[in-house]
Amino acid sequence: MSEAAHGSTPLGLTTDGDEDNRKDIWIFGYGSLVWKADFPFEEKRTGYIKGFLRRFFQNSIDHRGTQEQPGRVVTLIHSEDPESKVWGMGYRIGATDKQQVLNHLDHREKNGYERHSVKFYPYPRSTEQLNDPQPILLYVATQDNPSFAGKNDSLDAIAEQILTSVGQSGRNPEYVYKLAEAMRQLYPGERDDHLFELEQLLLKRDPLANVQRKPDPVLEGDINRSELSKEG
Repeated sequence: MSEAAHGSTPLGLTTDGDEDNRKDIWIFGYGSLVWKADFPFEEKRTGYIKGFLRRFFQNSIDHRGTQEQPGRVVTLIHSEDPESKVWGMGYRIGATDKQQVLNHLDHREKNGYERHSVKFYPYPRSTEQLNDPQPILLYVATQDNPSFAGKNDSLDAIAEQILTSVGQSGRNPEYVYKLAEAMRQLYPGERDDHLFELEQLLLKRDPLANVQRKPDPVLEGDINRSELSKEG
C-alpha cells in the first residue's frame, strides 16, 4: 500500500519556508529513542502513529552488530490496517536546536533510513487534555536499502541472529529487553505481539537476560538538555 494512503510523506517532497524554520518540530521515536534521547529537546510526550507496524526487519552493522555479524533493530512497515498503532515517544525540538538535531539524526540513521512526516496522536495526560493529531517526523528504513533484512525470516530466526550480536552500543538482546520494558511501563495493556514474542524467545535462551532486562524508568515529563551523543 502506498505511503500516501497512510498520510506519510517523505520529507524530501516537502519544502520549509522561513516561517517554518522558526518553528519547533516534533520527532517520533519508536526504537531506542523511546527510552533514551541522544539530543536536546524541550518536551517529550507519549503517543502513537497510525498505519504502521514495528518490526525487527533492519540489520544493524554498527550500534547492535557488526559487518561480520549484523544485529537486528526495528523499523516501520506499512500496515494493511490504517488504524493500526505504533506507540512511541514524541520529542519537541526547539527551533534553535532543530537543524543541529536533524543533522545529528540524519547521520545516526544513515544506514538506510529516510525522514517522513506523519500524524502523531499524543496520549492525553488528563481527561481534559485534547488528543488532537499533529505533524511529526520519523525515520523509516527503505526496503531497498542494503541493510533491510526482509520480511520472510521467522521470529525464531530473528531471535537467533539477535542472541549473539554485539555492537558499539552493546548487546543486541539488551535493545529488545529495553524496548519491551519501556512499552510495558508507558503503555500497560497495549499489544505489540512481534516485540513481546521476540522478547520471550530471547529470555528463554539468553543466559544474561536477568542482568540486562530492565531499563531505567521512562518518565514522560523529563527535560533533556544534554549534548548530542552517539548512543544507539
